[in-house]
Amino acid sequence: MRKNYLLLLLIAMSFSFFGFSQNGNIQGKIIDENGLSIPFGNVLIESLNKGAISDFDGSFLFVNVPIGTQTIKITYLGYADTEKEVTVETGETAEVAIVLSPVTQELDGILITGYNSGQAKALNAQKNKQNITNVVSTDQIGKFPDANIGDAIKRIPGITMQVDQGEARNIIVRGLAPQLNSVTLNGSRIPSAEGDNRNVQMDLIPADMIQLIEVNKAVTPDMDADALGGSVNLVTRTSPNGFRVAATVGSGVNFITDKRIINGSFLVGDRSNDNKFGWMLAASINDSDFGSDNVEAEWVNEAESPLSGEDIEVNPFVEESDIRTYLVQRIRRSFSANLDYTFNSNNRIYLKTMYNWRDDRENRFRLRYRSIEPIFASGTETITGYQGEIRRQTKGGIDNNRNKNTRLEDQRMQNYSLGGDHLFGKLELDWLASYASASEERLNERYIEYELEETSGGDPIPFNTDFANQKFPLITPANSSDVALNNFSLKEITEENQFTEEKDFNFFANFKLPIDLLNTSSGFIKFGGRIRIKEKERDNNFFEFESTNSSFDDLSALPLVDQTDTDFLAGDKYAAGMFVDPAFLGQLDLLNASLFDRVPVVDEFLAENYEVKENVYAGYAMINQKLSDKLSVLAGIRIENTEIETNGYLVEFNQDGDFVGSEKIEDDNSYVNILPGIHLKYNVADNTVLRFAWTNTLARPNYVDLVPFRNVVSEDEEVSVGNPELSATTSMNFDLMGEYYFSNVGIISGGIFHKSIKDFIYDFQFVDPSTGFDALQPRNGDDATILGAEVSFQRQLDFLPGFARNFSVLLNYTYLTSSADGIRNEDGDERIDLDLPGTAPNMFNGSLAYGGKKLNLRLSANFSDSYIDEVNGNAFEDRYYDQQFFLDFNASYAVNDNISVYFDLNNITDQPLRYFQGVKNRTMQVEYYGRRITFGLKYDLFKKKQ
Repeated sequence: MRKNYLLLLLIAMSFSFFGFSQNGNIQGKIIDENGLSIPFGNVLIESLNKGAISDFDGSFLFVNVPIGTQTIKITYLGYADTEKEVTVETGETAEVAIVLSPVTQELDGILITGYNSGQAKALNAQKNKQNITNVVSTDQIGKFPDANIGDAIKRIPGITMQVDQGEARNIIVRGLAPQLNSVTLNGSRIPSAEGDNRNVQMDLIPADMIQLIEVNKAVTPDMDADALGGSVNLVTRTSPNGFRVAATVGSGVNFITDKRIINGSFLVGDRSNDNKFGWMLAASINDSDFGSDNVEAEWVNEAESPLSGEDIEVNPFVEESDIRTYLVQRIRRSFSANLDYTFNSNNRIYLKTMYNWRDDRENRFRLRYRSIEPIFASGTETITGYQGEIRRQTKGGIDNNRNKNTRLEDQRMQNYSLGGDHLFGKLELDWLASYASASEERLNERYIEYELEETSGGDPIPFNTDFANQKFPLITPANSSDVALNNFSLKEITEENQFTEEKDFNFFANFKLPIDLLNTSSGFIKFGGRIRIKEKERDNNFFEFESTNSSFDDLSALPLVDQTDTDFLAGDKYAAGMFVDPAFLGQLDLLNASLFDRVPVVDEFLAENYEVKENVYAGYAMINQKLSDKLSVLAGIRIENTEIETNGYLVEFNQDGDFVGSEKIEDDNSYVNILPGIHLKYNVADNTVLRFAWTNTLARPNYVDLVPFRNVVSEDEEVSVGNPELSATTSMNFDLMGEYYFSNVGIISGGIFHKSIKDFIYDFQFVDPSTGFDALQPRNGDDATILGAEVSFQRQLDFLPGFARNFSVLLNYTYLTSSADGIRNEDGDERIDLDLPGTAPNMFNGSLAYGGKKLNLRLSANFSDSYIDEVNGNAFEDRYYDQQFFLDFNASYAVNDNISVYFDLNNITDQPLRYFQGVKNRTMQVEYYGRRITFGLKYDLFKKKQ
């Protein structure tokens, strides 16, 4: 009986939340003169002292509004203040659409209307949100020459991007490595196709498919907590408020290959006459033929003494060096379909879908000088020269319509989200269920490699070397007769297949109720939960093919291609020479048993294969309350429970590195994180905001690191070991930020932040006792700290005379300092004075733009300082990511209201990707991509519903 009474009481309390009072609600939407949504606008009912902020598609909601006529006021930077009266009836939800008009200014008889609407949307979002956020809108994205979303994100303060083949791929937020940041699509986590880490490939997503980018640097309790550096949310385009059709057609040239670029996009959408049903379809394609010129080196400072047989310290020399030429065709396609349906003013559902598909076709030609060792003067420890081996390798694939004799990397990312927004009396409910997957497949990836180990006299190949110039070290054969092509012998022909896939199933629900604790008529309590079920697998194999005849014995007799290039961007002194033609490699019938014997090479793949299941169950509660006319607080707590199951392989090898056997093993782990947070916002004046945030975040280990595997690669004398005992990395974060907003759509802001990190993960290097090889295992460090400062300035220079007032500037700078404790060297001793890997001390973005009625010009700069990227056994072996300075230019001209032409010039500085070893001048890798020009035509038509 008592249980029944409690149940009835609970039901009665629930209905009290849903019940109507003698009041009503107002559901509204803010749009501009073209019918496009206005996000994050400030909405007021001044007579009731009620306020709200519109969401990313311009929608806002007031609940429990007294009946009668109410006046709604919208304030928005760059737009005129707008008021509209709404009649509220008992128990009903009134609907209203409010159209904003741009502000016009008349200065010295000249009418100024050319402000950047995208900049206005972004700054309003930053100003009105409770937490510390940076926003980039679709209009701003279009002002920069950025093909993928990663290149657009790198222009945000505190953001650094790691580059792959000349495009921004991996995002670093405030010095935290890519796997430590959260990347979501419409609030749902984007899975990763990377097999070794959690990195999300930002170059997979075209920039023109995204409406808004939110970088939340201080997450709130209703967001995923696995965002140590920050959370990047990509918002896809939504259905318009009227008919819209847009298209882009363009082309261009990659100067490194002098080959073409083709790009195009298309968007169409509309709403039904009763405004209930909205739809939008979009597609884009970018097809680019390019490549890169690459030089790599591995440095050592020890050699075996000819006198004692012990290792002695010597001047640094290159133990292994590569000259690489890459030829790449990258085709990026994206498709999106978004639908929404409004049943009534209280109930709406939507479907958002996106499918991204990227093909990377690659041929690589690698000349490798390896096993380089000093030549000592007889009876001394004086080095007189160097000698070693040479290898020539061609990378390709099979000859079919998909691979086309290249290594084909097929990457796909798809996301399907069904969600809804509902209002039950005073209770707001929003929910979202999504399925997302990311995969990377590389089938029939082939390599053919020839080696030259000794001269005709049986000695290693003597080299001429230039190690004095450590930035561009050079190795060449001392005698050309020693390295004739007919002296090379076949080392191996191999083929491998790689497949990685990650699947995410997400569901979350948020409930929101108005509260008024201090009679300020503004506040709410929000609570909810999330379930995320993740599955990830990697399934690779690797085979070596031994020829049954002598047809491969003579390299010079095979079809060859010459990859020596006098315009090689690293310098014409690097001469690659001749390689097996990829077309010949692709046509080999490797599965013909009469021609080849197939042998699996277990140490190349078995230990790397795994299956992981990760389930996260999260719940939160938070309160947002206005404490006074100027001060508001958001406070809450989030609890996340993580459950992990891993399946991997324990692979056994003997002391010679030969395969003995393997065993499939399982492991599991679970842990709970309790994560409180507080956000304070103080409006000093209408245009001045101070913010403070205390947050707690985490980062889960990479899946592969948790698998209890062991792998010995005897050829490279390396051992890799997993670590199922790894702990999640956690961080306590403090942020203080001040912002001043100019009336002409601009900002000056500055702030400091501090992160106190525990259990960060690094690769521990040691000597494997059973083999004597160098071994790597992920380990938890102790503590790390990051202290940083950010400043930002952007505004139109309308105080200048004449046409100069149409110029605008954007400048932002981030400074970081960090330290990491608990990192141990190969002897087990703790290393001191180490920065946390990934923390670039200086980052800068800037642009100078001219915006007229027809002509728009922009010169953009992006700089990130060098930083330690990988901690190895000692300071000499540590790897650093070198500084980067990119300079881009773009221009557009509006032929009329709907048609414009554009011109982009990327990488004016010919900035390479560069790693250095230990000291800045010692190159470990340098890769050049050249410059790129694109140009084309854009068409955009709006037809707003009347």
